[in-house]
Amino acid sequence: MDKIRVLFLCTTNSARSQMAEAFLRTYAGDKFDAYSAGLEPGEIHPLTKEVMTEIGIDISRQYSKALKDFMGKIHFSYLITVCEKAEERCPRAFPGMGQRLYWGFEDPATFVGTEEERFNKFRGIRDQIKEQVQKWV
Repeated sequence: MDKIRVLFLCTTNSARSQMAEAFLRTYAGDKFDAYSAGLEPGEIHPLTKEVMTEIGIDISRQYSKALKDFMGKIHFSYLITVCEKAEERCPRAFPGMGQRLYWGFEDPATFVGTEEERFNKFRGIRDQIKEQVQKWV
């Protein structure tokens, strides 16, 4: 049986969507093929890598990808937007897209504070995404 393909989408594919991809792969990789992309892809934020490593999930092989790299090329059973900007700006439908879901999470990369406060913001968002993925699967 083929795995269910899921695409997590955010603006830059640097934090939230990367975390969601890793969690889905970790907790249900036997049932799902997890992907992530951004509308304006950048680099994965260093704190994303650090907070995932803290809990034993290595995302060093993941990289930032563009939505246009997938549109019409791969069929996804689910497109899950994880940020408000991506939800607003992503086309309502495109070839190969199944059900669309919205899981809004605050962008930890925009948080301003001390180094420890920034780490804690990333950890908090990480834990929210982990809980949402576990609940969904």
